[in-house]
Amino acid sequence: MKKQLGLPDVFGVAAGAMISSGLFVLPAIAYTKAGPAVILSYFFASILIIPSVLSKAELCTAMPRAGGTYFFIERSLGPVFGLFSGFAGWFSLALKSAFAVVGMAVLIEVVLQQVFGAQVSDWHLKLAGVACCLGFTGLNIVSVKHTSRFQALLVGILLAVLAFFVISGAGNVEAVRYKGFLDKGWLAVFATSGLVFVSFGGLTKVASIAEEVKNPARNLPLGMILAWSVVGLYYIGVLIVAVGLVDGAELAGSMMPISTAAGKFAGSAGFVLLSIAAMAAFITTANGGILAASRSPMAMSRDQLLPPVLARVSKRFKTPHVSILLTGGCMIAAIIFLDIEALVKTASTLKIILFILTNVSVIIMRESRIQSYRPRFKSPLYPYIHIFAIVAYGALIVDMGRIPLVTTAGFVGLSAVWYWLYVRRRVGRASAVLHIVERVTDRELKTVTLENELRDILLERDDVIEDRFDKLIRECRILDIKGRTSAEKIFRKISTMLAERLGSDEYVLFEKFLHRESEGGTVVQPGFAIPHIVVEGQNKFDVLLIRARDGIKFRGVQEPVRIMFVLLGSKDERNYHLRALMAIAQIAQEKDFEQQWLAARDTEAIRNLILLSTRKRDSAVR
Repeated sequence: MKKQLGLPDVFGVAAGAMISSGLFVLPAIAYTKAGPAVILSYFFASILIIPSVLSKAELCTAMPRAGGTYFFIERSLGPVFGLFSGFAGWFSLALKSAFAVVGMAVLIEVVLQQVFGAQVSDWHLKLAGVACCLGFTGLNIVSVKHTSRFQALLVGILLAVLAFFVISGAGNVEAVRYKGFLDKGWLAVFATSGLVFVSFGGLTKVASIAEEVKNPARNLPLGMILAWSVVGLYYIGVLIVAVGLVDGAELAGSMMPISTAAGKFAGSAGFVLLSIAAMAAFITTANGGILAASRSPMAMSRDQLLPPVLARVSKRFKTPHVSILLTGGCMIAAIIFLDIEALVKTASTLKIILFILTNVSVIIMRESRIQSYRPRFKSPLYPYIHIFAIVAYGALIVDMGRIPLVTTAGFVGLSAVWYWLYVRRRVGRASAVLHIVERVTDRELKTVTLENELRDILLERDDVIEDRFDKLIRECRILDIKGRTSAEKIFRKISTMLAERLGSDEYVLFEKFLHRESEGGTVVQPGFAIPHIVVEGQNKFDVLLIRARDGIKFRGVQEPVRIMFVLLGSKDERNYHLRALMAIAQIAQEKDFEQQWLAARDTEAIRNLILLSTRKRDSAVR
């Protein structure tokens, strides 16, 4: 996927996904449950989303890949959970986007009735919603950059209108309307926080487009945190003004509470202006929803969990057009056929479960101790904040009712059946949770696909262009020696191993190693040796790595050697020999290099440790 989204685009998608029915419709329902203290309910909900924001920020910077939540959960918990998260994430995002389109239709109906006195049939509104879906689908296929710019423009207009509402409306607020602020009690306030929690759920959907973000290590966490702080302040400010402008009974019974509040100080013009802002909000949610949701089927198809057709990317537009069309079709079907209220709760339940699994994923990835898991942003207060989130979100699910829970169980069953019928023979990737099992049971995994995949993701994330030394490390032999031994035994062993690779005689190589050691020791620092010899021939150069946890005894050296880089090259490679020594010196100076070398789970982890080093690459030799 082409990287073409910057910080404004990330902010636009994240902020636009938050400002929708959660601000323009839901406050009326929430007011009936908590009264004026609905302001606190929104505040507590904004705090409750923080662990998931931090968790996704960490996972995004470690694994900036299309699919977002699906990708994180699949790599940490395995393909069954990956299937569930992929299906559930796609379904909930697509439905929430469809709900936004329905919200647009309701908004049009209310405006036409209250301002123009016109009557519109349900089918006319459904057709209008379908037309909007087709338009958003087409926009997403043509260009993700145009989609994100359109999103950022709408978000900018929306925030400007809401700022006008807060600033102009604040002077007309009446303190008497806050009377009995906590009459319904703290229990009602916290229960209502669960209801409005979903208003903030769209914030993290930007993780689904992580693969298309430039400098994801910076732009993804910064964009999400900025969107949370800015939109969170807008939520609280708008609610304070709305509650202070409208009588409780009128506010609770309004289908458009914020537009109603604007009408109190700005008349019909204010009502229409905030209705237009609501329209912009619904558009950003629907548009951003297609953008994010469509990446889940594509990512699942890439991983062979779904048929390969869904992974196709348009050669002309560089967008996953098949996945976008599927998502748009799902939205259209939801608009035409489905019961919206029940599905809103189902989508919300699935979203909360995904938040739980996201926080679990952070714990699993950290405890797996995979060396190539290297997020640029690390969630603070680990693991306490994540455990708190898991417990708190679990309490929210209990209040969702029977139908959403049954539907969720259906998704779990569907995932298990699909895994058994389609996936299990195609996928052999070891998830991070198996690495924890390996450490606890002391049973070695036979696959290193996850470590290597994460390594390659990080190299792409950091724009690392591999040089000749990297290529040598990818192909070199690595020895993991157990038990104390001597340098002579090691030299004999590596001479036998490398003789065929270099077209040399093993006894000649062995004598060269001994002669080089007698001329001057190759132990460059305590515990670290770089034996290097010149071999016959031309254009020959090879590297061999050795780890010896119990140590290798060199003559005349007190401390045993545990790290060895063995270099062999012909005379015409002398200049590159010096470059290789410089590369090794930079690697050895990295923080905690020796500890990571000794802690690496196997030889592939040692290889990845070198490949992921932050040394300066040699641009002259690729």
